[in-house]
Amino acid sequence: MTITIRVAHSPDSDDAFMFYALAAGKIDTGDRRYVHELQDIESLNTRALKAELEVTAVSFHAYAWLHDRYALLPHGCSMGDGYGPRLVAREALAGDLRGALAGKLVSIPGERTTANLALKLLCPDVRTVLVPFDAIEDHVLDGHSDVGLLIHEGQLTFADRGLHLWQDLGAWWKAKTGLPLPLGGNVVRKDLGEAMVRLVSRDLRASIVYGLEHRAPALAYAAQYSRGLDNERMDTFVGMYVNDFTVDYGEVGRAAVHRLLADAHAAGLIPRVTAEFVDDR
Repeated sequence: MTITIRVAHSPDSDDAFMFYALAAGKIDTGDRRYVHELQDIESLNTRALKAELEVTAVSFHAYAWLHDRYALLPHGCSMGDGYGPRLVAREALAGDLRGALAGKLVSIPGERTTANLALKLLCPDVRTVLVPFDAIEDHVLDGHSDVGLLIHEGQLTFADRGLHLWQDLGAWWKAKTGLPLPLGGNVVRKDLGEAMVRLVSRDLRASIVYGLEHRAPALAYAAQYSRGLDNERMDTFVGMYVNDFTVDYGEVGRAAVHRLLADAHAAGLIPRVTAEFVDDR
């Protein structure tokens, strides 16, 4: 009997790279048939809150409200090791960042994105407005907001449009904690049962490993989701977020997740939660 499992992720090149082998039938998944659904991360966070999807990418910010129904897969994370979401503006930063942000309006890609969580950890009183992630640059350039919080490919392209970097939140987090900034992870619904959860986890891990071992065809597949990046920049972007941390969090990656959740709880931004990882051995 064929078992259909929905796998949802963002329509960007790094996620597409991860799931290339799965989508292209490059690995044997037995009686498990995977159906891919692509949506922006804030929409996926919202759907996960309703437990709609068997497997989905989510923000670690959102995970704080999902842990009772979903477990973190031990692979598939997007980890910014000294880099991450970027605050940009029309003018160069003058003086202290927190002082510069006072009274300013920041466009954010989602309330429960980790980018927004990191922003609130850095500057708790910042004013924000929700804007689709791919419209934030225009929102800032048109004067509708003073500062934009960029995720995905915009992290590499903002200067092309004359925007100035105010803060790289991944760099800020690394300086503060010595750890990478955990942005998003893949979760699996617990009610699939332990045996199926392990099989699904192994399938997804195999897809990531296959992509890394067959980089050229995986990049060619991912190019359809690169939103205008040239091949060199797309390769750079994929390398930023599909790497050793993506294959397995390791001790450092897990420590980063625990630290982010602990700091966010201490700041009153999320409920208390302990990250639960699937054991697929």
